[in-house]
Amino acid sequence: MMEHRDLNTTLALEEKLTRWLHNDDERMHALRTAAKLDLPQWCLAAGFVRNLIWDTLHGFEYASALEDIDLIYYDAGVISEERDRDFEHVLRSMSNHPWSVKNQARMHKKIGVKPYHSVVDAMSYWPEVETAIGAKINHRQEIEIISPFALPLLVNTTVTINSKHPELNTAKNRAADKGWFKKWPKLVFKD
Repeated sequence: MMEHRDLNTTLALEEKLTRWLHNDDERMHALRTAAKLDLPQWCLAAGFVRNLIWDTLHGFEYASALEDIDLIYYDAGVISEERDRDFEHVLRSMSNHPWSVKNQARMHKKIGVKPYHSVVDAMSYWPEVETAIGAKINHRQEIEIISPFALPLLVNTTVTINSKHPELNTAKNRAADKGWFKKWPKLVFKD
């Protein structure tokens, strides 16, 4: 059972993160646009939230440009890549954001693990713990934060290698390829 102090910390971080998202017009527009599709278990994840956290913790005046917006969802009934491309086309007709849509019901094949049961289960296998965070707007028009990990692990300046990912070097390779440590110099690797 979560201790009262841990619950308060998590709620405070969720409130803070929600405020950061509300203060970012581009991200709010993307959230509202994605919500129109009303996909099952959807959220905007990965760099969409992680980069905002790192930008804010680095004291950047403006959030980093969104190189892509990862909309993930879970629908085991229809898992074709073509369907995801159709959703990307619909989203691009509503906004000029760089959308990338992926049904997590098929993504286990990419890394050779057992099939996922949900979006949260899929995120629990992502290469870096800090990347496994998403946000959505629910039917009450409130922002929900989604992650398989506790927020205190995610709202910081670490890059933690996820031991559930089958290729442990993936996180280090991604950090190098994407220039994370140049862009966010306070970041540190954590095994």
